[in-house]
Amino acid sequence: MNRKLATFACGLMASSFLATPAFAQDDEADDGVLPDDNVIIVTATLRAADVQDIPIAVTAVQPEQLERQGISDIKSLSSISPSFNIQSSQTETQGTSIKIRGVGTTGNNTGLESSVGVFIDGVYQSRPGVALGDLMDLERLEVLRGPQGTLFGRNTSAGALNITTKRPSLDIVEGFANATYGNYDFMNVQAGIGVPVVQDVAAVRFSGSYRKRDGYLKSVTGAESNNRDRFMLRGQLYAEPSADVSIRILGDYSEVDENCCDAVIIRETELQPFFAFHGLANDGVGPNGFDALEDLDTNSQLFVNTSKQWGISGELKWDLGAAQMTYIASYRDFESESVQESDFVSLNVFTAGRGGAASLPGLPKNGDFIKTMTHELRFQGEAFDGALDWLIGAYYSDEDIDAQGVLTLGPDFQRAVSAGNFGAVAGVNPLFTLTALGNGGVPVNANGGYAVNLFTQEARSFSIFTHNVFDITDTLSITLGARYVDERKDGAFDQLESSNPACQASVNGALLGTVPAPLRAGLVGLNCFSFTAPVTLTAPALLGGGLASNLLPLPREFDLRFKDDEITYTGQVTWKPTLDTMLYGSFSHGFKSGGFNLDPTAANLANSGAVIGGLLAGTPVAPIYADPRFRSEKVDAYEIGFKGTFGRINANVALFQMDMSDFQVLEFTGVQFTTFNVDNARSRGVEVEIFGKVDDYVSINASGTYAKAKYGNDCDKGAPLDVIAAVSLLCGQPLTNAPKFTAVTGMTYDGPLFDTGWGFLANVNLNYSDKRRTSTQHFERLSSGAIVELPFDYQENYFKVNARVGFTTPDEHFTFELWGTNLTNEITRGITANTPLRGPGGARSRIGFVEEPRFYGVTVRANF
Repeated sequence: MNRKLATFACGLMASSFLATPAFAQDDEADDGVLPDDNVIIVTATLRAADVQDIPIAVTAVQPEQLERQGISDIKSLSSISPSFNIQSSQTETQGTSIKIRGVGTTGNNTGLESSVGVFIDGVYQSRPGVALGDLMDLERLEVLRGPQGTLFGRNTSAGALNITTKRPSLDIVEGFANATYGNYDFMNVQAGIGVPVVQDVAAVRFSGSYRKRDGYLKSVTGAESNNRDRFMLRGQLYAEPSADVSIRILGDYSEVDENCCDAVIIRETELQPFFAFHGLANDGVGPNGFDALEDLDTNSQLFVNTSKQWGISGELKWDLGAAQMTYIASYRDFESESVQESDFVSLNVFTAGRGGAASLPGLPKNGDFIKTMTHELRFQGEAFDGALDWLIGAYYSDEDIDAQGVLTLGPDFQRAVSAGNFGAVAGVNPLFTLTALGNGGVPVNANGGYAVNLFTQEARSFSIFTHNVFDITDTLSITLGARYVDERKDGAFDQLESSNPACQASVNGALLGTVPAPLRAGLVGLNCFSFTAPVTLTAPALLGGGLASNLLPLPREFDLRFKDDEITYTGQVTWKPTLDTMLYGSFSHGFKSGGFNLDPTAANLANSGAVIGGLLAGTPVAPIYADPRFRSEKVDAYEIGFKGTFGRINANVALFQMDMSDFQVLEFTGVQFTTFNVDNARSRGVEVEIFGKVDDYVSINASGTYAKAKYGNDCDKGAPLDVIAAVSLLCGQPLTNAPKFTAVTGMTYDGPLFDTGWGFLANVNLNYSDKRRTSTQHFERLSSGAIVELPFDYQENYFKVNARVGFTTPDEHFTFELWGTNLTNEITRGITANTPLRGPGGARSRIGFVEEPRFYGVTVRANF
């Protein structure tokens, strides 16, 4: 038993021991809320309350809504919450990012944490990829918009997802089962059962799901991508041995074995004709452009993304009389593996991971290993005859990450990269022939060059917090909350294995001056592809020897500490002029932890030219190395809102502004990943939600978000030398995947089918998005100094339609449904990027990661 698991077990056993004297109810009525037909209960303030009574912008989603929209995981939530956006690139386990109001962290670097926290049964999920399991057997799901750091703690500077699973009933046996079949050979089975083991005292509930689907991207090589093959099991014990205490213990296990994530080449480089000149039978690209996008055709080979995870959590609630205590402890073990031909072409250029076309025997896994333990203790009560509702608490988390990157160069590497970056201007295969100038006249082939890079991060977070609601009068209240957060992270990069003689020869030739000056940077930058460049590369003896990374921007190992602390806080004023209307204003200061860029280039030399020039001139220049650490992100958020209930219809409006400083950004240049802070960014706008029933059987929903999310015009203030050129190109530009206007509207009939005794369900939902940027950068700077637009950055505006029709038997035990999502088959891009190593500035090949096409099928549901 490792240290985290032992600590978690001790905490859980201690909570069970403390709970022996008494037990408490945990339903809404015990919190003073009696739900009726028009009340939606949420726990966004860590207290059960009507969503219309809390001064927070919240979209509350019931399980029925998820089913009607075909939402099986959080990736589809944008179809019912226009402020929400989630995208994946290359892998879902590493490359998934979540945004709310246009704000979030983009990138597939494990060192980056999300700006939108995901909490399942009160437990923080440390990375979006960890939280991508099926949404199964839920009680409710809440999308909280704006900073939530006071109550929800870590990394919620843009918002939070608060997901609660269904607990077992203490007095009845209940269960469900459903089975679905659809196009792309889609199969999905879910089932669950809850059974009292001691009547009115203790019960258990077990549920599970299995989902399988063919991939919707098909490659000319015969490979497919973006399929589904996953299962999940969950079990829980819930007990109330007395009226004062409750205990809930949950455990889950899941596996994913999928092919993800290939991309369509939507723009090919103008240097495509030169691949034959460099001796290749073909250029590795067949389908490309928008015809390939519409037809979902790709060019790559293998993409495998697997993961296994298990977790256990325990929740103790104890009514102490003067206060209610809540203690939540959790432990999660997550591991993933990816194998990718992530050059996105059919040539054998390079392989990330083991088991691919270029992989060498005996290589270790390419993936993440994450172990997380959390503890949270809260006390909540009332004072001054109920005029003060107070809450205090403490939180601790302990997370260990091992992120292992394995990449091997293939036999087509030098010819393909020479063609895609030099054309014919440097002769045939310069990446091969020029290595002779640094290797005694003998050219060196890069085939088989590889590296195994290990990145580790040990993170500890501790915080104490308070959240208090003061009722000044019957209609006026003030909320004050604050949290002190202390973050400590130890990050390191160690290269476990490497071999790349072509890189060493390129370094020799560049530093000795035997390679023509115009080709030196390209030769080293490409032959020494950062993921396979050895950290042991040496400089020529004529230049003093030592590590070549002291003279050139090459990978360097590091072992550093990141420390930060912050006070996050919120203040809200709420006025209820009538029983059914509320006005509120709030200010919140949010915080997202900084950390480490877990990439081989994170600590590169930033002033190589000056260092080499000084060495040759005999006037040494001090080296400046990039700091692999990035600063914590902070946000000041202002919000004014209105919530009103008009008969059966609820109408909510929120005006917001979020001012962000040290905004965290990750960029892929086509050769390497860089992570940096941008001095300032802002999102401001308005959200409108209207939902409710127009009669007993017909409900409507309409919501829209207008948000102008962009980098400041002076966003490069204080940017360090190694990233200022990249940061300056962002200034004044919209944030990535932040459309100005998004909207969702729908209508549902759920009632009797004439006088037959059968029930009938008909639902239609329309989702609209304005055009949105899909790349980190909109511009690039050419070697001439000119600045040009990167092509196909914007995804144009679109509508998507979901619909469902269902019939329920008179005994209400069975339902039969026909459904479709994205019925108009709108093919849209989530992320657009440079194709790795293919095309120089101004002639880039570009790839697009594609969102889901049209799906349709039938579902049968049973419940008892």
